[in-house]
Amino acid sequence: MLKSKFLFALMSPLMMTLGLNCSQADTLKVLTAGAFKQVVIEMVPAFEAQTGHRVEVQNDTAGALSKRLASGEAFDVVIITPGALKPFEANGIVAAGSVKTIAKVAIGVAVKEGAPVPAMQTVDDFKAALQQARKVAYIDPAAGGSSGIYLDQLFKKMGLFDMIQPKAVLVPGGLVADRLVSDQADLAIHQISEILPVKGAHLVAPLPEAIQNYTVYAAALSGPGARRKAAQDLLNLLASAAARDVIKSKGMMPMD
Repeated sequence: MLKSKFLFALMSPLMMTLGLNCSQADTLKVLTAGAFKQVVIEMVPAFEAQTGHRVEVQNDTAGALSKRLASGEAFDVVIITPGALKPFEANGIVAAGSVKTIAKVAIGVAVKEGAPVPAMQTVDDFKAALQQARKVAYIDPAAGGSSGIYLDQLFKKMGLFDMIQPKAVLVPGGLVADRLVSDQADLAIHQISEILPVKGAHLVAPLPEAIQNYTVYAAALSGPGARRKAAQDLLNLLASAAARDVIKSKGMMPMD
């Protein structure tokens, strides 16, 4: 894990080139999908120390964030899927031309630390793990989480939906792998960046490539935002080369 002191040294040259300064401190509100939250949280302290700005980070599912934007909630930077941002860019809620694609993340399978680790090389391995599991935790599709929506469709496509439903532990948001630690489930399926932060959870592997689904994340500025310069500096930092190591350390893949 990258430490804040190292991050400060890593990012300072970049922030100097961006012209960041402490002459006028702002408080920025960042809305982020849960999978990208860990990246933002890691980078915020150095950004705040270098600029004097404060950053308030709020996370939610992609579906819930879309509803919050549509309701007119104020924000400075939003991080969500490019597809979800598109209509908001068209209607001016998101600033035109500000969208930057940043990272993508795969779905992974986890068990409780110390529990038997199932094979996860093939689709048949995945099916066997689901069949053997007592309870399977994943994001409730109704909550609007990207992985939950995909898994619901996948289970139907694979003919496993009826088998999964009685053992499904549907999580309305947050870290699905927490249900492993609390013994509410013995298998958790979620985006890898949201499995890694859970102490007591063990990432088995990504889903087999044949059924893998990558979620892409992009950041954008508020259309009517009043703190445009500070928000632009933060967005540029999140999309910069300095962020790549942080993104990788959180189980995500930076976009070129």
